[in-house]
Amino acid sequence: MSLAFVMDDDLDAAEETGPTRRCAATGIVQAKEKMIRFVVAPDGTATPDVAERLPGRGVWITADVKALALATKKNAFARSAKQAVTVPDNLSGQVRDLLVRQLVDLLGLARRAGELTAGRDKVEEALARGPTIAVLLEAVDGSVTERSRLRAKAPGATVVAVLDGATLARALGREGVVVHAVVRSGRLAERIVAAATRLAGLDAPHEERA
Repeated sequence: MSLAFVMDDDLDAAEETGPTRRCAATGIVQAKEKMIRFVVAPDGTATPDVAERLPGRGVWITADVKALALATKKNAFARSAKQAVTVPDNLSGQVRDLLVRQLVDLLGLARRAGELTAGRDKVEEALARGPTIAVLLEAVDGSVTERSRLRAKAPGATVVAVLDGATLARALGREGVVVHAVVRSGRLAERIVAAATRLAGLDAPHEERA
């Protein structure tokens, strides 16, 4: 997707509308699915709003550790909010924890709604039934060879690999580890991809094992 710069006046008039947002740190406009919304709490603290529901004018920052650091360095929260703002020292860690929790909750919703299937054999069966699968979930600590094999069977699916096997298992109400799962097309699949995209932006690359 191409990125563009726009005039401040245009964005101020549509700060919380439309599919794109301006990063207060970099000035770059992009899809809001790749950004984190912040609001200023009553005590003046910059507060991540990953669900985009908290009241107040939003301050949008690209979901990236470097962008968050730049926002702090440039005093972007205070400039956007037009008031003094306290930025927590562990802001990126706070954001990451909230995104993991959001993604885990969404996966649990998809499982309870019958839109998620887990386990290698069941995943292969679901992939063989047709193009209704929107998301292929992989544990980041799973076998690269096995992950590649399943990816070849899901050419139209978005691959999500941001959680380890133990976290995936907990999200799906299982013990041990879960390496593979799929989610059928629908609104929940879209929300899962959006949450995973943000989380991936905050994570350093994981080492893959063969």
